[in-house]
Amino acid sequence: MRITLAHSPDADDAFMFYGIAKGLVDTRGLEFVHELKDIQTLNEAAREGVYDVTAISVAAYPEVADKYQILTCGASMGDGYGPIVVSARPMLTAELKDARLAIPGEKTSAYLALRLFMQPDKPNTGAVFFDDIPRAVLSGEYDAGVLIHEGQLTYTDDGLHLIVDLGVWWKEKTDLPLPLGVNAVRRSLPNEVKGDIARVLHAGIKHSLDYREDALTYALSFGRGLETGKADRFVGMYVNEMTLDIGDAGKEAVRLFLKEGYPDAADPRMQNPDFIEPA
Repeated sequence: MRITLAHSPDADDAFMFYGIAKGLVDTRGLEFVHELKDIQTLNEAAREGVYDVTAISVAAYPEVADKYQILTCGASMGDGYGPIVVSARPMLTAELKDARLAIPGEKTSAYLALRLFMQPDKPNTGAVFFDDIPRAVLSGEYDAGVLIHEGQLTYTDDGLHLIVDLGVWWKEKTDLPLPLGVNAVRRSLPNEVKGDIARVLHAGIKHSLDYREDALTYALSFGRGLETGKADRFVGMYVNEMTLDIGDAGKEAVRLFLKEGYPDAADPRMQNPDFIEPA
């Protein structure tokens, strides 16, 4: 059976799916076809149910809860770290309410975390492709910006200043990891197939963690010039034991993030999603 597997062209996702992409794990008779898109594009595609398995922002889940279920393996969680808000000059958090902020997309978890952090103020934002946010801030087009991916490690190289780490803020507030991205599987697939998909993804992630050096070498080709040390650190932040299984803390983090972000959601699946685990 052919399964479309959509994920971002980033070092952490490349690391995560190394074993599957290179045919190093048992795929249980499934043929995985990789589709590489940026996370904002994947969020939009999920609304139409385009892919069988797709990475999505946790913040985008309410719009696709009728089409997808969350897999317990393959999540990106920021445990005491996460997207950061930066500026071209030192800036206090109190100044953000009057600032124009660049965000990587309105359905990203980074934006939802920013929105929760700034309550009761509503952030004044503009969507900018994530790689272009440092330039947009340095040029003065925006007063500040929310950085995801490698930008969390390289912002000082660009001369940017940290205002707040949203993962640190969330950890202090909830004592939970900040749920950023998850892998979701199409609801309409047979339960047996969903279970097989979960097992294959789990095996693939475990292979990458077990053969870290080989997987990291593969991932470096997706690192947009990130040097080896920072690439290793970045991958370690978002592909780890919690990626193998988000566990009870990860599930609770997802539920709380969605409950606080969408308090008026009518569909109970939006605030209390159902999870698919490897059988």
